[in-house]
Amino acid sequence: MAQLPLNRFQTETLQLTTSEQTLYTAPTGYTAIVLYAHVTNYGNVDSTVTMSHVRGATSTEIIKGANVPVNDAFIPLSGKLVLETSDTIKIFASENNTLKVILSILETAN
Repeated sequence: MAQLPLNRFQTETLQLTTSEQTLYTAPTGYTAIVLYAHVTNYGNVDSTVTMSHVRGATSTEIIKGANVPVNDAFIPLSGKLVLETSDTIKIFASENNTLKVILSILETAN
């Protein structure tokens, strides 16, 4: 039986839309630590971002409706966020195709 690697680093990126999207899901057998998150506005209009942590039926906003000005960025996490197996990070923007997000994650085998 193959063993899971003890630690894995992951980078997730996504171009945001007005529809809520799943940015990341902690895989089976791992606890994930979100080390860094960064949202950039590359569009022509200001946009807002909403990011949530979802565990089962409970969704908790990490940030809700944060303004990201044109040619600027927003950091939605001021520290680390621990995700248990199957926890997800969901995200959406107020405008289509104006924001991009990058997430840096450390996955650790349970």
